[in-house]
Amino acid sequence: MQTLKISLAQLNYHTGNFELNTSKIIQQILLAKSEGADLIVFSELCVCGYPPRDFLEFKDFIHRCTLSVNAIAEACVGIAAIIGSPTINPKFEGKDLFNSAYFLADGKVKHVTHKTLLPNYDIFDEYRYFEPNTVFEIIEYKGCRIALTICEDLWNINDNPMYIKNPMDELIKQHPDVMVNIAASPFSKSQIENRRQVMIDNVKKYQIPLFYVNHIGAQTQLIFDGDSMVVDKDANLHSQLNSFTEDSGLYELNISDKSVKTLHQQKQKNASTSIENIRAALVLGIKEYFRKQGFQKAILGLSGGIDSAVVLILAIEALGKENVRVVLMPSRYSSQHSVDDALLMAKNLGVQYDIISIEETFNALEKTLAPQFGKLPFSVAEENMQSRSRGIILMAMCNKFGYILLNTSNKSELAVGYGTLYGDMCGGISVIGDLYKTEVYKLVELINANEELIPNNIIVKAPSAELRHDQKDSDSLPDYDLLDKILFQYIEESKGPNEIIASGFDEALVIRILKLVNTNEYKRLQAPPILRVSQKSFGFGRRMPIVAKYLS
Repeated sequence: MQTLKISLAQLNYHTGNFELNTSKIIQQILLAKSEGADLIVFSELCVCGYPPRDFLEFKDFIHRCTLSVNAIAEACVGIAAIIGSPTINPKFEGKDLFNSAYFLADGKVKHVTHKTLLPNYDIFDEYRYFEPNTVFEIIEYKGCRIALTICEDLWNINDNPMYIKNPMDELIKQHPDVMVNIAASPFSKSQIENRRQVMIDNVKKYQIPLFYVNHIGAQTQLIFDGDSMVVDKDANLHSQLNSFTEDSGLYELNISDKSVKTLHQQKQKNASTSIENIRAALVLGIKEYFRKQGFQKAILGLSGGIDSAVVLILAIEALGKENVRVVLMPSRYSSQHSVDDALLMAKNLGVQYDIISIEETFNALEKTLAPQFGKLPFSVAEENMQSRSRGIILMAMCNKFGYILLNTSNKSELAVGYGTLYGDMCGGISVIGDLYKTEVYKLVELINANEELIPNNIIVKAPSAELRHDQKDSDSLPDYDLLDKILFQYIEESKGPNEIIASGFDEALVIRILKLVNTNEYKRLQAPPILRVSQKSFGFGRRMPIVAKYLS
């Protein structure tokens, strides 16, 4: 019986950190070799990290990729490896680079496969940098014929194909024994199930097993869940690696009958719900942002509202309570129960806290601007002065003590412009900016499932910015249950006003909400990076004009 032992290496890479990435890859190669693996597979662009973005325009960056590939190749003696790296296009036409997969064996580069399908939607911009592949060749190794593809190359499998060609349609003509796909597929709340189905659908179509390896970790906004997997020839999910953590597995492929056997794999965690995955992703996103940037301590304003309460819990899970500090900043409009609830939560969780009233600061601003404002009535100007006073205090604490400010705005607020530039929109990273308010409440249910970490008073109170007497979000917005349904159709599903109205929503309300979304694009452009957990997050994946007239 002829077999091939294949190891999957699901690792956490750091973009541009060639020494770290190369060292991790080589260590995993040596470990897999000691376990008897014939071939070890790593993820897409693992050598340089994903996404490298405009680093790819630097010749030195590409040169360092090449040096790393050569160093990794030298370690591939007695074992083969598949790694991902950009390569130079030697031709005079087309883009300068390919997104490539190297096959390394006998201490050298044996084969290079280029990515064919280059995504250019949402967060992806690969056609900006890479030339698509036009040559399709399988790899032969130890009697096994390998069809090697890169991420998107397997995603053109649905009933409404995005591309005019399918790489596996070409490779299957050469009678491969197995598919190998290396990927950099970011997390979103629907991506895990979608991805598994895409891999299963490929096996159903081509009737050979599939070995798939994905990144884990996070690179600023993008979070990678891993979820590397093996799908057997009968399209069953034979094995999957643990999500949101580094992991590996060793499998034996029977080349003759295409069967797969697990030789070694860590214990699998129980399947997670969507909201559990979102929680894990956000915690990982915070942790990775701090670790990879060399930051240690976080600070946030704790208002007594649900959003800052959730961010505090996630920050503690990611960084430890000893590395999180909160500031309570009451004003004349703050309700006593909000101050009490925030204080109770800080004490219960054991985090360092400060109470700094903004009243003197606000009074000073009112006095300073009195000659200009005169007897004009109280307005959003005074509301924003309070928010910006808090922003100044938090940023001063950051500068003085080396903290990074965690932004606590949710997606519903960001969508309709219910945030103050240079005030509550300050921050180094936006933790829940891709969660609608209704999703924040679902996350609270999970957080409090076993213990009341967030006091019930915070959960049941009516949402309010508390910037004027008796203010409620519902004074100027519909209930979040209704608002979020309209926002979801417009933002996630790209439905126009007529489609949304036709689904049963009030015409005047829909037009008003959509106008708010469009006219506040300038605010979102200046917001901090948002941890992405949906398929349409605010940020570089959603490219809307600021100066435009569409429902404005």
